[in-house]
Amino acid sequence: MQPYDFLVLGSGSAGLSFALRVSQKGNVALITKKERTDSNTNWAQGGIAGVMGPDDNTELHVQDTLIAGAGLCHEEAVRVLVTEGPDRIRELIEFGARFNRDPNGELSLGREGGHSRRRIIHTADLTGREVEHTLVEAVRRHPNIAVLEHHFAIDLIVQEERCCGAYVLDDATGQVQAFVAKATLLATGGAGQVYQFTTNPPIATGDGVAMAWRAGAEVADMEFIQFHPTSLYHPDAKSFLISEAVRGEGGILRRRDGTAFMAEYDPRKDLAPRDIVARAIDSEIKKTGDECVYLDVTHLAPEEIRSHFPTIYARCLSFGIDITTDWIPVVPAAHYSCGGVRTDLTGRTTIDRLYACGEVACTGVHGANRLASNSLLEALVFGQRAADDAGVRAAGWEYCPFIADFPGASRRIGIHDHEQVAHLRHRLQTVMQKYVGIVRTDARLQRAAAAIAALRAEAQAIFNESILAEDVLELRNMIEVATLIIECAQRRYESRGLHYNTDHPEPLDSERHDTIVRSPEQFPC
Repeated sequence: MQPYDFLVLGSGSAGLSFALRVSQKGNVALITKKERTDSNTNWAQGGIAGVMGPDDNTELHVQDTLIAGAGLCHEEAVRVLVTEGPDRIRELIEFGARFNRDPNGELSLGREGGHSRRRIIHTADLTGREVEHTLVEAVRRHPNIAVLEHHFAIDLIVQEERCCGAYVLDDATGQVQAFVAKATLLATGGAGQVYQFTTNPPIATGDGVAMAWRAGAEVADMEFIQFHPTSLYHPDAKSFLISEAVRGEGGILRRRDGTAFMAEYDPRKDLAPRDIVARAIDSEIKKTGDECVYLDVTHLAPEEIRSHFPTIYARCLSFGIDITTDWIPVVPAAHYSCGGVRTDLTGRTTIDRLYACGEVACTGVHGANRLASNSLLEALVFGQRAADDAGVRAAGWEYCPFIADFPGASRRIGIHDHEQVAHLRHRLQTVMQKYVGIVRTDARLQRAAAAIAALRAEAQAIFNESILAEDVLELRNMIEVATLIIECAQRRYESRGLHYNTDHPEPLDSERHDTIVRSPEQFPC
């Protein structure tokens, strides 16, 4: 057993900021299944929303967030986010984060869809990478934090309704260790890989939600999957993200014939919130039969495009698209999970001593639709809040007295089975993309539920016999998360925010959240 004061599962901005904070109170183990910089944070292009401009104020940011959330945000959580956010941004700058500044040395503030003011702090179009590397460097220097790369968290250890740590697979040795801790944080990111087309990195397989679900924690609002409106449409691009900031700086969505169409869907046109823009693009593609729509920035100055969006410019150019002269072909792709493990304002889950923050958590900030660039802010704000709470409470906690060995620790998988696992994974992604995407129907959701149940039954033998292979563990988690998304979607007999069901096109008056607790007979794998 490896005893620590604090165990952090995940190395994105939420996990790193938590680890830095609690390291003042005790020793920390930070577990990541790949390298420490493999995270959704590292892929975030747009920026961090924060009230930093002279014409902005807290109330405007709060209202923009509530409007985007379509009536399901927890206003108290939103006010915490917006009020405490600027201080977290200043702390990043103190750590060494370098954000774009104007000629006067002031922060250069961008604007994105759904925001009424320019309030997006950014580092060109690589803000997430700058935040991640800043925090990683601070963690690397800290003597109280041990970072274990290529370690896969299999399951949480729960005794007497309290979390005691986690069983972790060491990829290098194939051995499972019990990491015992006084307090455990889930910061494992999102679940975009359950869809065929996603802007998420390959690691985003919903591991944290699935682990918490199996352990008995409440999960909430899983039906609200945000599809980013504009991912690059190219056979070799693998859903490369075209940042929301491109529209914020004046990008115009057009049909193949050049017609700008967003005014037909929303008075805010190309600056409408993401759910509206994604449905508009989905509608246009279905109506015209075209494979994509186009994002036009050719009316902007070429030097402005190259300086604001150097990564996007270079990436598109590598596919033969010069965005200073060519329209960018774009389609929507799964991008962000607004639901997750339910927490309070301090990051506490419904299991004692288990915390969650970042995309794996459902704080209530995002409601039915996340406002652009609020996600990095949420990770930083609630990462610190969870750390402050855990740091105080853990001082009075003891380690769990007895931890059993992980069951089935001798099982392995043969090379021939990896192909079968990959096939099942692709089937799952195809089902979710086809039936549980931007626009849903009752019949599609029923077909998805049946298909995932059949896939689960087919995969059960693999789970029973080969549970220690990383791809098998990911498949198990993806199946459970897909099931949760479908079940929550089937429960919501309305259209609201990111959940749009043509059989129930109008929102209901009630502001209901879907909260699900696992019963012992459910999902035995």
